[in-house]
Amino acid sequence: MKRKIIFILLVITFFIVTSLLSGCLSKREIFDYNGQSRSYILHLPPSYTGENEMPLVVVLHGGGGNADNIEETTGFSKKADAEGFIVVYPDGSGRFDRYLLTWNGGFCCGYALENDIDDVGFIRALIEYLQETYAINRNMIYVTGISNGGMMSYRLGAELSDIVAAIAPVAGSIGGQATEEDTIWCIPEPEYPLSVIIFHGKNDSRIPYDGGMPTANDTRGAFSYLSVNDSVSFFVNSNQCDAFPRSNISESGNIIMDLYGGGLNNTEVALYTIINGTHSWPGGKIGRRNGDVPTMEISATDLIWEFFKSHPKS
Repeated sequence: MKRKIIFILLVITFFIVTSLLSGCLSKREIFDYNGQSRSYILHLPPSYTGENEMPLVVVLHGGGGNADNIEETTGFSKKADAEGFIVVYPDGSGRFDRYLLTWNGGFCCGYALENDIDDVGFIRALIEYLQETYAINRNMIYVTGISNGGMMSYRLGAELSDIVAAIAPVAGSIGGQATEEDTIWCIPEPEYPLSVIIFHGKNDSRIPYDGGMPTANDTRGAFSYLSVNDSVSFFVNSNQCDAFPRSNISESGNIIMDLYGGGLNNTEVALYTIINGTHSWPGGKIGRRNGDVPTMEISATDLIWEFFKSHPKS
């Protein structure tokens, strides 16, 4: 009798745990766009019931990566479970289904640029599909990404400013030269104001903080890049923010935060400069493609979410 009771309790515990975890699991799905089957990972937090609208965060992997490794690198699914928002990790495109994928950031990178893949249209269509399928707060749609995904974040902010409230590029750039023979390409002026939070390491050898050619022996990216100052100035001017920022330096002196406020529709532009920072996600795991060690002094994921939830679309 005692064994039977223990067995029943174990079975009940199993089903309770399974039920709780089921809402936390990410699932890969396929989305048909422009004659192509595009894949993505969707993560719904356990608190999602479909009754209350939740924010949506689009997280973009770097060049050569995929949805799986950017989910692991950033920890955004864990953050979504704690804070109550939906995350989608789209896959870029490439010659292989799940590997060596890139985004068409306008001047970079790889397969997506060479084949003129319409990633702006894909992400717009994906967001619209998710809005039709799930309870999403249309005033709280955000985009973030690293490296090639950071470039794509900039481009999506510029070209999807009608639906995106804020972006958070990490180690990206608004433009540059695809090859030595090409002219400089830059994202277009956004139609609507949107807030921006940027993270970039001073020691980034792949997308240099001060712009120009990368110092890393890496032929996967662009020939040259516009600087972090170019990217910040672009959105400060576009949003008509204050010309001079409020600055804060960490006790270690390694993290400098510049905040440009007073923008149209209460928009702001924030820049986190990591003095000893590399081409990596602050507070995240080491990227599989580049292996650069991130700073653990701050968490980009935590800071991005705090910024996002404070900057809905007006």
